[in-house]
Amino acid sequence: MIQRLKTYYSETVSPLLIKKMAYKNCHQIPKIQKIQVNRCLGLAAQNTNILKKSIEEFIAITGQKPIITKSKKAIAGFKIREEMNLGITVTLRNDKMYAFLDKLINVTLPQIRDFRGISSDKFDKNGNFNIGLTEQLVFPEINYDDVDQTRGFNISIVTTAKTKNEGKTLLEAFNFPFND
Repeated sequence: MIQRLKTYYSETVSPLLIKKMAYKNCHQIPKIQKIQVNRCLGLAAQNTNILKKSIEEFIAITGQKPIITKSKKAIAGFKIREEMNLGITVTLRNDKMYAFLDKLINVTLPQIRDFRGISSDKFDKNGNFNIGLTEQLVFPEINYDDVDQTRGFNISIVTTAKTKNEGKTLLEAFNFPFND
C-alpha cells in the first residue's frame, strides 16, 4: 500500500520545492530520511511492568517494535550501572515513516489542547526538526483507561536538507502546522 504522503511528495512537494528554491538537479531536493521516536525512562526502566507498558504503547503508536536503549558506562552519581536499561527508541523509514508523519500532522497534533501550532525554532542547523510531546494520550491508539502515568517522548524528523530554511520549507510543503 503506497502511503498518501509519499505520492504527495513526488507529485506536489518536489515540483513546489524546485520552483521555490531553484534547484538545478532533482537529487538536490530535500526529502525526509527517517523519523526517530525516543522515550527516556531513566531508573523507571528497571521496573519490567513500566518497560513492557512503554513498549506496547510504542508498538501501537508507530507500528514497529522499539529497541531498548542501555547505558554504555557506569555513572555512580546517577546510580547507573553499565548495560542498564534506560529507555526505548524506534526508527521509522519508508512507508511506516510516511504513515506516522501523516498521522502526526493530521490527527495527533490537532488533538493537543489549546494547539496553536509548533514553533519553527526547533530546527537544527542541518534542517532536522525535533519536537517533544509531554503525553502519549494525544495519539488515538492509546486508550485513556490503560494509561497509569503520562510519559512524554521526543520525535526527530531527519531530512537531507542542508540548511534550516530548506528543512522548514520541506515540512511547510507537507502542511506541517507551524505557528509563524
